[in-house]
Order: sequence, then C-alpha cells, then structure tokens
Amino acid sequence: MRDDDIKQDILKLVVGNMLGKTITQADYELEALQGGTIGTVRLVTGMAESCDGEILPYQVVWKTQKKFDRYGDPDSWRREYDLYVSDFNEVFFDSIRLPKCYYAEMNEDEIQLWMEYVEGTSGLDLTLAMFEKVAEELGRFQGRMYTEQPHVLQNQANLSKVEFTKNYYLRYRSWNVLYDYIRSDDCDIPMHLCNMLIDFDDNAEEIFSRIERLPIVLCHRDCWVENIFFSSGTTVLIDWDTAGWGYMGEDIASLIADEADIDRMLEYYQACVPAYYRGFSEFADVSHITDHCIDELIVAMFGYRLVEWYKFAESPEDRSMHLNSLQKIYEIRNLRSV
Repeated sequence: MRDDDIKQDILKLVVGNMLGKTITQADYELEALQGGTIGTVRLVTGMAESCDGEILPYQVVWKTQKKFDRYGDPDSWRREYDLYVSDFNEVFFDSIRLPKCYYAEMNEDEIQLWMEYVEGTSGLDLTLAMFEKVAEELGRFQGRMYTEQPHVLQNQANLSKVEFTKNYYLRYRSWNVLYDYIRSDDCDIPMHLCNMLIDFDDNAEEIFSRIERLPIVLCHRDCWVENIFFSSGTTVLIDWDTAGWGYMGEDIASLIADEADIDRMLEYYQACVPAYYRGFSEFADVSHITDHCIDELIVAMFGYRLVEWYKFAESPEDRSMHLNSLQKIYEIRNLRSV
C-alpha cells in the first residue's frame, strides 16, 4: 500500500462523520496542500454514495504527521491529535475556532487527522481590517481562557511550556555563528539594527523579568499569515502543534512580524495591539498593564531568526526582504506606543 492510498473503511467513516450520513462507498482524488516542513497535508475530494443511494460531493483535509523532535518541545508532533481527541474544540467562540476534525488516529510514531477544508482569505491577502479583527478575537479567546480556566486545558498534559519563547531566544543567542556575526566587522547588516539586537542581549534578563509579569495565557504560538483564515467574519486558526502556555501578547507578536506584509508592519502593530487588549478586557481587567512588551517579544522571537535568514539567504531579493523586516522591527521598537 502506497503512502497516498486511502483505506475505504476509513474514508467512508470520515465522509460519513462530515456529512452526517452512512456512506457505502466513496471515490477520491488527492491534491497536495501547502503544509509544514515535516507533516504531509493533502486535499481529498470525491463523490460519496450514502446508504439511501444519494450521491454527494465532499472535500476534506488529510494530514499525516510523523514523530520528530522539536527542540524544547519533544511531544509537539502529536499535540494536534491530543487536542482533537479531547474537548478542546468546545472552548472556542463562533467567531474564532480551529478546523473541525472528523477523525483522528495514532499509529505508533505517526498521527493522521481528517479535518475540515477551510475556505477564506489567508496569507498576504488578509487586509488591515482583518488583521485587527483577528487580533481582537485572539484577545477575547485568551481573555476568556485566562478567566475561566476550563478543565480541558487544566487536564491537557501535552501543551508547550510557558518558557518556550525565552528558551527559543536563548538558544539562538548561544549560536556563535549569529552572535559573533552581528558584532563583527564583516557584518553588513546596518549598525543600528545590530545594536538593536545587542542591546536586547545586554538587557535580556531585565526585559524577560517584565515579560514574565504579564498574564499567562493559552497561545497558538504559530500565528503567521498562512495559518490564519478569515471567512465571513470568523477567524479560523490551523496548525496547533506548537500550542501551549505563554505570555500575553506572544501571538500578536507573531501576527505582526511573522512573514506578514513588511510594508504594513507598523500599521499592523498600531492596529492590532489595542484591538487585542480591547478583546482581552472583555473578560479580564488589564488596565494595570502599562507595558505590553510586544515590541520586545518581536525582537526575542524574530531578531536572530531574521539574521539567520539574512546571512544564509540564497538571493539578493531574500536578503533585502529579511533586512527590511529587521528595519520595520526597529521602527516598531521606536514607536513605544499603543
């Protein structure tokens, strides 16, 4: 059996769960979808026949994830399975959710998920107004989770740890290839951008002490534009394999700086931060928070990462793009306003 063969009994179960009918047979075609670097994601489409003879079209996403070891988060490869077989989907609003899952299976060192195919605006097609709405819904969702502390989260053992972002930064900082590069005479990154990272390094302990005073919330931890779908006013977030406990604002840092439209990063920052706090404040009083630290979270999460991408870029266009991202982060740092 090839990796792209589908067992008929599984397919009939999946399609039946999706359509709410007993399926007697179903054909299928496969189309590769953009996925992560480790998982395999396919769109499965076809026609299914129900027990009463009705012929019905269907489409569903089939995601296969083999075991791998993510630094500092060894069980992330199976996290989506663990979330889907729990009651995690019940904690969302109608206005923000994850895709529906019709069937989940684990076989030794591999998980398979059969999920809803989400249609909507995504990636660089997201407008500023959509970004603002996504930020507000993230705030509402995280504010509600922070206030209500639902049992499904308290009982979920496989969530990434609160120190994940700090450890991610410290690992990058310990990589001498990058650490020494921004301090060397051979570095062709403008000095003011290198100094932004060097200053952060010099003050990291104090910066993280302020970040660690922020509320601890449930974070998606991979809120880049390709994982966000905006459809009829609803925000759908896909790829929850890095989800876990983190500090308020981490997801907004990703939303603003993780491969979004570089030319609009300042607009995203100015719109999304207050929208996020507006949403969060519907469920928790955050009036005492005068330092949201989102600009510093952006540096921690993306500073050295962009230096890596710049240093090892394969084209002048890519180098220019990564340099422009660093420049926008520098400009955000200088705003210092909400």
